[in-house]
Amino acid sequence: MSPEMAAALGTWGPILVMIAIFYFLLYRPQKNAQKRRRSMLESLKKDNRVMTIGGLYGTIVDMDDKVVKLKIAEHTVIEVARSSINANVSQDKQA
Repeated sequence: MSPEMAAALGTWGPILVMIAIFYFLLYRPQKNAQKRRRSMLESLKKDNRVMTIGGLYGTIVDMDDKVVKLKIAEHTVIEVARSSINANVSQDKQA
């Protein structure tokens, strides 16, 4: 190995190792989590029991692309943004 190559490897080697670490420990798991969340939001159906980001539990009464109507109590229906749904509780029970 030539001295120039060793110097270049000494300079760029740690940077490349850090990029690989960031990719496998931060970027890739975050992308997988985003895919799971997107598929959960797309699979929502009427009568599913869900939990919002704020911790409210409710049953989906009606929904469109952006808004979900949740029945949280008898004669109480609220509208929340579809993106504020945190978990599909009825789907978790089935799994």
